[in-house]
Amino acid sequence: MTTLAASLDAFGDVPPRVSSWRRFWRVFIGRRVVILGAAIILLLLFVALTANFISPYDPYQQNLRNALQQPSAAHLLGTDALGRDTLSRVIYGSRTSLAVGLIATAIGGLIGMTLGLLAGYFGGLVNTLIMRFTDALMAIPMLILALAIGAALGGGLTNVIISLGIAIIPTYARLMCGQVMAVREEDYVKAGEVIGGSDLRIMVMHVLPNSLSPLIVLATLNLGAAILAEAGLSFLGLGIDPPGAAWGAMVSDGYRYLPTNPVLSFAPGFCVMLVVLAFNLVGDGLRDALDPRLRGTL
Repeated sequence: MTTLAASLDAFGDVPPRVSSWRRFWRVFIGRRVVILGAAIILLLLFVALTANFISPYDPYQQNLRNALQQPSAAHLLGTDALGRDTLSRVIYGSRTSLAVGLIATAIGGLIGMTLGLLAGYFGGLVNTLIMRFTDALMAIPMLILALAIGAALGGGLTNVIISLGIAIIPTYARLMCGQVMAVREEDYVKAGEVIGGSDLRIMVMHVLPNSLSPLIVLATLNLGAAILAEAGLSFLGLGIDPPGAAWGAMVSDGYRYLPTNPVLSFAPGFCVMLVVLAFNLVGDGLRDALDPRLRGTL
């Protein structure tokens, strides 16, 4: 026993082993800004899900006699040019932003990861065709590509989601392809091939699960990017059709009243900024927590 203890002392302190979940959780909540970002996202979810109950007024009800009122006890953020309550429209706008962000990211992520998985696993001509298509899309900035697709499809919630989903496909495809090409050379993948596993089984059971960590971080960051892009499209008139409540459209509508009633633009603009910042903070926290170099240690 004495010899064993001396041997352990010779190697110094050994970092304690912890489960992957405990390590992930400790790293993720170890930064206060990440907790702040997560709290903002949870607040966004709460507001979006309970908009019918917490909204003080009908966001679509017009009352021209109350047009352009300054913030007051009756209307905390004032009213717009049609007499609609600004706070109510901001609350309902959270639904639009969250729906666009989640669905567009899901569409782009699923298609992009599938293309990247096929390109990285099979290589050769499949890789060349998919990656050249991806390069062509990546040559156009995301917002410009979404604008072009949105202009072709027209406005409306469905078309905005489709245009943004297509615009973010290249980032997922490129990242997934790189991850799969690295995992493809691991011993457990080779072992699966040796024992006669089908390509589909190897891709789904071995390659895909070991390639997802950076894709999860990318998805979190793209949620914020999709919300910001939707606000940009709505600001330019290619987003949600009136009278739908959308933060970008509200910023555009209130732009002309900045000298007299700046809250009409500042309130929804601040919400966009806050939500995008929150998703970026959480994405940064996920990146640190999922870093394989920290795996197994405190």
